[in-house]
Amino acid sequence: MSVPDQAPSDEAAADEAPSGQEPFADEPADAPERLGLTPRQARRLRIGAASLLMATAAVLLAVRLASRSSVLVVGVYGLLLILCGLVIELSRRGRTRLGSYLLGAGLVAALLMDVVVLS
Repeated sequence: MSVPDQAPSDEAAADEAPSGQEPFADEPADAPERLGLTPRQARRLRIGAASLLMATAAVLLAVRLASRSSVLVVGVYGLLLILCGLVIELSRRGRTRLGSYLLGAGLVAALLMDVVVLS
């Protein structure tokens, strides 16, 4: 067997490939960079938003309890505080989209309860 008839060895194949980078078949070589937030940035944004809403709900709870003490006030704002904690935990675990939906729905529900039930 002559040298040109032999298959290239593993060492020759390793020399041809770039160091640790393999091209992806479904991704073109000149693909534009990804637009938008990275998953880590999205998680941090949701955690920050939920923390801010939690602090706001705590202040509103204190103001509402100062004006009148009611179990409904504690219930509505207490549930909002619990929901904010749940959203923070979901965001930490990578469920940012679900956390965003829950945060939005909980905020709307708390505002409706404040206007309809507590007024």
